[in-house]
Amino acid sequence: MPTSIKIIKVQLITLLFLAGVINHSYAQQEPVDYVDPLSGTHDSRWMMFPGVAMPFGMVKLSPDNERRGWKAGYEYDVENITGFSHVHSWTMAGLLTMPTNGPLKVKSGEEDNPDLGYRSRFSHERETATPGYYSVYLDDYKVKAELTSTTRAGFQRYTFDEVDSARILIDLQIDSEYSYELFNGHITKISDTEIEGFSMHQSLRGAGYNEYILHWVMRFNKPFSSFNGWTRDGIQYNVEKMFSGWDHSDIGAFVQFDLQKGDQVLVQTGISLVSIEQARLNMEKELVEPFGWDFEAVRKNARDTWNDLLKVIEVETKNETDKKKFYTNMYRSYVGRTIWSDVNGKYVDMYEKVRELEDPASPIYGGDAFWNTFWNLNQLWTLATPEIANSWVKSLLEIYDRGGWLTKGPTGIEYSSIMVASHEVPLIVSAYQKGIRNYDIDKAYEAIRHVQTTPGIAHKAGGFVGNRQLEEYLKYGYVPYEAGPSSNTLEYAFDDWSVSQMAKSLGKKEDYEYFTKRAYSYKNQWDKSVGYMNLRMADGSFKPDFHPYCCTTFLGSGWCEGNAWQYSWFVPHDLAGLIELMGIDTFNQRLEAGFLKSKEWRFNSEFTHENSLLSMGVLPINHGNQPNMQAAYLFNYSGKPWLTQKWAREIMDVYYGLGPAEGWPGDEDQGQMGAWYVMSSMGLFEMRGGAEQRPVYEIGSPVFDKVTIHLDNRYYPGKTFVIETVNNSKENKYIQSATLDGKPLNKPWFYHDELVDGGTLKIIMGAKPNTSWGVCKDCAPPSMSQEK
Repeated sequence: MPTSIKIIKVQLITLLFLAGVINHSYAQQEPVDYVDPLSGTHDSRWMMFPGVAMPFGMVKLSPDNERRGWKAGYEYDVENITGFSHVHSWTMAGLLTMPTNGPLKVKSGEEDNPDLGYRSRFSHERETATPGYYSVYLDDYKVKAELTSTTRAGFQRYTFDEVDSARILIDLQIDSEYSYELFNGHITKISDTEIEGFSMHQSLRGAGYNEYILHWVMRFNKPFSSFNGWTRDGIQYNVEKMFSGWDHSDIGAFVQFDLQKGDQVLVQTGISLVSIEQARLNMEKELVEPFGWDFEAVRKNARDTWNDLLKVIEVETKNETDKKKFYTNMYRSYVGRTIWSDVNGKYVDMYEKVRELEDPASPIYGGDAFWNTFWNLNQLWTLATPEIANSWVKSLLEIYDRGGWLTKGPTGIEYSSIMVASHEVPLIVSAYQKGIRNYDIDKAYEAIRHVQTTPGIAHKAGGFVGNRQLEEYLKYGYVPYEAGPSSNTLEYAFDDWSVSQMAKSLGKKEDYEYFTKRAYSYKNQWDKSVGYMNLRMADGSFKPDFHPYCCTTFLGSGWCEGNAWQYSWFVPHDLAGLIELMGIDTFNQRLEAGFLKSKEWRFNSEFTHENSLLSMGVLPINHGNQPNMQAAYLFNYSGKPWLTQKWAREIMDVYYGLGPAEGWPGDEDQGQMGAWYVMSSMGLFEMRGGAEQRPVYEIGSPVFDKVTIHLDNRYYPGKTFVIETVNNSKENKYIQSATLDGKPLNKPWFYHDELVDGGTLKIIMGAKPNTSWGVCKDCAPPSMSQEK
């Protein structure tokens, strides 16, 4: 054989081998490999971090680089890093570490002038972020920083290429989104490989809630040569302890190392809100005993944990972008909120008392409000991870036990007055209606009934509990403009309906009828003279000079983070009744015009008007905030399901993207935007959040060729539910026909129990609307006024 032919043959064999390796590698891609934690990290919130955390992890170990204030944390466009802090929860922060060398600096510096402090420049080319692992090369110090974690402990690996005066800084007073005052910080040397400390924090001081003590223990794999620190009084060397007192002081420490080039310093940290002993226990049980100093084993454990969660839903498509969007959004749905109980179940309640859970495996959770999570998180948690949904209900009832009230947003674990209404109610009701019931059912009903019948008050442990305008709502049948947000009429009415449905399921007829009557209160906010929900005065008149985009507010008079246009659709429990008020032609024409206007701005007000309440009210469809995330699915109720298909797909394509700047143009809000995408991309949605006695799923426009939902048999009888599409593509977004378990499905919805029994929903897609599918007298999903 001629030499030239042999060379060509060898080259072909090599190419075939490489192609096989590439194809094999592609085939081995797991769901976790499609997650991009850096997506959406431009102009993002404190909780939208690129670093590491387990599902709902207490430790959220991540780089920071922004100054204190709204949306502080990590900004992709700032190419320097302050350090790596351990807490990135709503209103909570603390405990930053930073490897440095050279001249000592104990101030963090500024974004636009990192040389003023201990910040370091970096480049995104040397930055990696995946679930459970983050790494970056700190250019100014020539140190590679790697992060991983367990639920309650952080693990860092620093590789020093420059070792002159090598040290690790520990800073307790750091910049964060919600600034906090630090009292009485302590850092103590235990040995030449271990330090411990605590700091007392108070954030949102003006709101009267969220005091917490962050305890921690930190150990190193190499002995340090000296323990040193600083306070406002200056730097102190070779000490045994540092403390700041009660005067809001700065406090930090640094440990020096004698290293050779290329040496690695491993750092393990356990944290707890209970005590230093509990922080050490968390570290011992989650890191030391199972893994020792094996960084790669911890990294693999984090990756495997995330992959096990994500692969509960398997999606198949040739479009890699859609797959990345799906799993990135699903990841965000489970990473933003926080477990605050320790490995043995101990936690600190709202009275600052240490409590212990009977079942440590079902933890206490904290986070922002449940404001309208019935349109996103509730749906995903109850479908994909019912055990997690069950744990959330148990957590809420534990807080109710200790404080006498359900909580809107349990930060830390404190009562907060964040947002409006009490939408933890539909979360509890949805779990119950779907058969997720491993908790005290009588207590659950007692708790939701209590919050809907007892006017809100300032809680003696701090914060505000209950519904602020409930007394006025009960007196007038609506919330008068003078009393507070008129939108609360609509919010309270939906929660009333949710209580009525649980009462119905429990056979409590009197309560069912009482709360159903209250659920019709939305009609009292309707102004037929303008054809919208309108601001109504205590004397019964409507506020003059109506404008559909008027009067956005937070907790004052007006529409909470929205406008009259948006809130005029906020009757999820009785859209048939709303259509009767508005008229079906006006309903459809106004809604479609709103979508056409809003698409130009990516369905997001904040995209053009930076962070003002006014900006939230300037567009009809503002998917970047909660009040009308249901908008695309309204057409299923008004005889035009093909418009639901069109606009649900438009939002998925236009609002949702990939990459730091394109992930979410609005506030992702601890998984709310993410969960909406996960459900909608499967073609599913629950207008009423699953709170009805027999929950239903509405059908939109599934993105994938095939979706397989692996059902949890602890709660659901079926093994899998498959959503299969034929002829699906970006253009073919319209449903032509559908079958459920082989039988024709001619309406755009089906029951939850039909899904969890297992089976297949098969949908034929096309490029043009089929205006006869899903359109008939009884095709619209159920509404309160049509039900007995």
